[in-house]
Amino acid sequence: MAERSKIHMSPPTWRATSLVQALPLTLLTLALSAVMLASIVPNSHRQYGNTRAARPEPSIFSSLSPELHPQSPPSSILPHRTIMSSSLEGQSIRLEVISGKHLQVPSERVPAGLYVSINVDSRRRWKSAVKVLSSDKSVAWGDTATLSLDASSKLSLDIRASFELDRMLGNGELIGELEVTWDELLDHGDEPFNLSFPPVRGNCPSLTLKAAVVHSCDNQDSALLDSIVDCEIGRDTDAGHAQFAQYVTSKTVSHLNDAVEHFQSVLDQCPVDHPDRAAALTNLAWARLEGYIRKDFQDIDSVTSLFREALALRPQGHPDHPLSLYYLTEALTWRYIRERTAVHIHESAQLYCKLLPLCPEGTYLRGIAAGKNGVDYVIRACNNLPTDASDEGIHLRRIVLQLCPPGHQNHPDALNKLSSALQLRFRQCGSIDDIDESILVGREAVSLCHEEHTSRATYLNNLGLSLRLRFDHQGRSHDLDEALCVYEEALCMRPVGHETRYLSLGTLGGALRVRFTQRGDVDDISKAISLCREALMSSPPGHPDHDTMLNNLAVTLKIRYNKLDVSEDLDEAINLYRESLRLTRLDHPERHRTLYNLSSVLRSRFTKTQKNEDIEEAIRLCQESLEALPSLHPDRHFSYMWLQEAYLSRYRVQRKSTDLPLAVENFRLASQHPTEGFPERIKEAIKWARQAEVYQHESALEAYQICLELFDNHVMTRSSIISRREAATTFHGAQSLPVDAASCAIRRDNLRQAVELVEQGRGQQWSLASRLRTPLEDLESTSPELARKLSELRKGLSDAQGSAASTDRAAADRAATRYRRLTRQWDAAVAQIRNLRAFSRFLLPLLYEDLQAAARHGPVIISSPVNIHLNNLKDRFARAIRHASMMGPKVPRNDLIVLLREVWYEIMLPIVNVLQHVLKLKFLSRIWLCPTAAFTSIPLHAAHPFQTNADRSKEPCLEDLFICSYTPTLSALVRSRQMMKKRVTPSFATIGQGQPGAGKGKALLAVDSEVELVRKLVPETVNRTNISGDAATRAGALEALEDNTWVHLACHGKQDPTQPYDSHFVMRDGPLTLLDIMEKDIPHAEFAFLSACHTAVGDKETPDEVIHLAAGLQFSGFKSVVGTLWEVDDAVAKHVVEAFYKNMFKDLEDGGGMDCTKAAWALNRATHAVKTKVPLEQRMVFVHIGV
Repeated sequence: MAERSKIHMSPPTWRATSLVQALPLTLLTLALSAVMLASIVPNSHRQYGNTRAARPEPSIFSSLSPELHPQSPPSSILPHRTIMSSSLEGQSIRLEVISGKHLQVPSERVPAGLYVSINVDSRRRWKSAVKVLSSDKSVAWGDTATLSLDASSKLSLDIRASFELDRMLGNGELIGELEVTWDELLDHGDEPFNLSFPPVRGNCPSLTLKAAVVHSCDNQDSALLDSIVDCEIGRDTDAGHAQFAQYVTSKTVSHLNDAVEHFQSVLDQCPVDHPDRAAALTNLAWARLEGYIRKDFQDIDSVTSLFREALALRPQGHPDHPLSLYYLTEALTWRYIRERTAVHIHESAQLYCKLLPLCPEGTYLRGIAAGKNGVDYVIRACNNLPTDASDEGIHLRRIVLQLCPPGHQNHPDALNKLSSALQLRFRQCGSIDDIDESILVGREAVSLCHEEHTSRATYLNNLGLSLRLRFDHQGRSHDLDEALCVYEEALCMRPVGHETRYLSLGTLGGALRVRFTQRGDVDDISKAISLCREALMSSPPGHPDHDTMLNNLAVTLKIRYNKLDVSEDLDEAINLYRESLRLTRLDHPERHRTLYNLSSVLRSRFTKTQKNEDIEEAIRLCQESLEALPSLHPDRHFSYMWLQEAYLSRYRVQRKSTDLPLAVENFRLASQHPTEGFPERIKEAIKWARQAEVYQHESALEAYQICLELFDNHVMTRSSIISRREAATTFHGAQSLPVDAASCAIRRDNLRQAVELVEQGRGQQWSLASRLRTPLEDLESTSPELARKLSELRKGLSDAQGSAASTDRAAADRAATRYRRLTRQWDAAVAQIRNLRAFSRFLLPLLYEDLQAAARHGPVIISSPVNIHLNNLKDRFARAIRHASMMGPKVPRNDLIVLLREVWYEIMLPIVNVLQHVLKLKFLSRIWLCPTAAFTSIPLHAAHPFQTNADRSKEPCLEDLFICSYTPTLSALVRSRQMMKKRVTPSFATIGQGQPGAGKGKALLAVDSEVELVRKLVPETVNRTNISGDAATRAGALEALEDNTWVHLACHGKQDPTQPYDSHFVMRDGPLTLLDIMEKDIPHAEFAFLSACHTAVGDKETPDEVIHLAAGLQFSGFKSVVGTLWEVDDAVAKHVVEAFYKNMFKDLEDGGGMDCTKAAWALNRATHAVKTKVPLEQRMVFVHIGV
């Protein structure tokens, strides 16, 4: 850029005389105004002649010589010449360039900015600042020029477009040129006025100016003038701009060739390090791009290369970086228009993401870039691309979403497209993060569409598919329910005759089919078949989705055949699959599914007909499906699964020795395929274990181990305690897995592994919850940083568990996603900890050597039913207890006696013999019972022979021989013993609520007297608290549990049979639930007596989880708990309570301390002491749990 200097123009050396020379300045102004009336048209409508292609620069003297301009009207010019040359000698004019309107660039190229140029003479000119063009094609300058009136009587004003904001190459492209006299400028007093320029593309550019005469002494800010530097690259650039503008307006290719020649010449003179190289590159590239757009040039590679090089020379922060981004987007977009190569529109979209934030609102560049031919076109083009599940494809969808922020008309569609791409990647890769996000953005897309929106049905269908896929992968029932709801809404929006109704029919039918497999309602499968048939009819032969509809109907018929054995369904399914496979092209991404689906029905027919060709084809089809899939595709699981079924079916019929190992290998591959969801893998592992047992294959124990590991991992993915139980109860036949695994290990003479397996498989809920309670003191001493990190993650996971229980599905999903992210961080931190010496088993299931600590103070007996007869004991006991509760206190409980005798002889006597004769256990030694499966609800501790010897002595029962306690798991007992090391000064709280209020249970009349009794029995030296009546609220009870080490609770207890975590104690204002208790961490707590009904009875669905109120208190920190197995009669319970506490506090009189480890002994003594007062079922209802 030419150097700009501050110059004051000196007056000429000659003087002209005039009669008006001496007039005062004000009169002079009036005279000027009168003379100019005849020659000046009102400024807003004034039109000037055409701009000249080349204009000679006038000299000062020639412009003042009237004889050189005979065409000039003497009436308007001559007096002013006289005035300016005499009376205004030494004065200056201050010209303010305020703004411009209708500023259209002739070549239609987007400029970096516009400026105004006033040519003073052949060597000097004044230039305004280069200002950015507004979206309404206006510019606000506000620049002021101070020019001497001693110069020429005319000025030349140019409006020019600059294509550089930084260093300007040449003078830019001419928009308008106008010659104007001083008189015309000074005719408006102090008011702004407009000057119009010749039209450009139908609009006349105009400038708003303001002029005033100033004295030389006021001329403190004389104009900054550019020295006009005449250089070759500047001339060539200007010539190139002129020729290019001619090309755009005339469409004459020769002008384009000339422009390119000029611009190429400039580039040749700008080597790599030249400051104007970026501008030269851009000018040449733009001219060539315009030629490519108009099909006058064919080479687009060089155009994009030139733009890329220019952009590299103008990095982020450079004033011309935004414009260079825009130019490159234009080249890429036009290349996509011609070549339809997705990579180019993808890159264009990426560049727009960078460009738009750099374009201020209201600027012309912003208007063009964000307009229908800018980013809007790119968005439309991207949305028309096929769904791409690659990382690049997902990235593109994120970019498009970024280009369509909330409020943008395309925002919902961009959300839906991203949802579809994530959904497809999930189907190909199996990442749960993808399907979670797909659902999240899919829900948002639906929420933004009103009920009549044309795309709502599409968005609903897409959301429904994502929910269905997540259900298949994760097994969450609410996903399937929600999918059905959105599918039904979508179908309602697509009435009969709608072109895409068949899609909604097919998807709704598929969801009903899945629900039938889960819940067995025949109406679901019947409706599913009906919908699939209608979908097939709506997409007849020749329809692009005909093959898919054939497959969908075949799958549905096959499901009904599997469940209801309708033979016609099998034959039709085979025919439909064959036709679908025939129509499906070899490269169709879903062809593998038709292959293994056809294999499955051929295998089914083989089991009926035993035709070898069916099973041979079934095996071949599965193998072909595997060949079509990448190694980590989730659907390989199903190929392995159906291949296993085929080999196993052939083994059953033909007994080929090689088929069983092949079946087992495919069991192994299917159950361990990493990208398939846990539910399907667990089902396959369970089936593997069962079949290995049937055929006595050596892999049975391996299968059980994999089952338990998969169960752990599956349950761990659930973000709430309740959802973990839901996950654990989903699988048919899984409840007995821990015991079955242990039995398998025992049969292989591996008792140590049997103990480890049964412990690993039982109490998963407590094990997973307890990891957030693991003491970190030892870790802190070894690695404080890891301990701090794990502590923070523990708190985050605990908070996320609470959020995940939200009834708002979208909020719950977000919480689950956060929980999963935190879980990954937790796993990573735990892996680091396990690398530390002495922490290699951190949070892993305890080994046999560690579990032995549970038996440090007495043997632990793990028991489980081994035949159907013993499994029925649970129901028989329930009936007997109900019967006994209706009897009078003195009536013999014959039914109970029969059952307890059976428990003695069938279960406990063999154990007692080992305890007495093998282990040589002393009389009234402590033992712990750890029942499994159905035994968790049987009163093993009350086993009794009810036999009188010949000498009339009574045969001792179990509680005559030993002090019995229970433990839900070995780990729970080990953990309680470890926590006993931290003991504090004991305090005792009695909580009684006998008047729970209307609708919350009958009044318990004996509660108040029981509370008073306990208060009297607790030594006065102990800090005591009594809470009863109106004070016994949920919050009050929780506070008492947290603040005291010993607690006695007398109230209603309710076991919830459908949701055990909702089991609760009834307080005055509402329930104190098991979940409430589990959320509390009370490490100093020691003992709790639960004088309430059903506080130690387990869950029917997951008996090995031992989910009950007593276990919840033990988990929260209470090491020793007395609970109840069934309903308690509060009228007689006080006798047990009194006897218990008398024995419990017996030693305190001799100076002993309160010891919770005496609770089992005290309960044993109490039940013996009240035999004559309390009926049998009310004595044996109380059990001790813990240390």
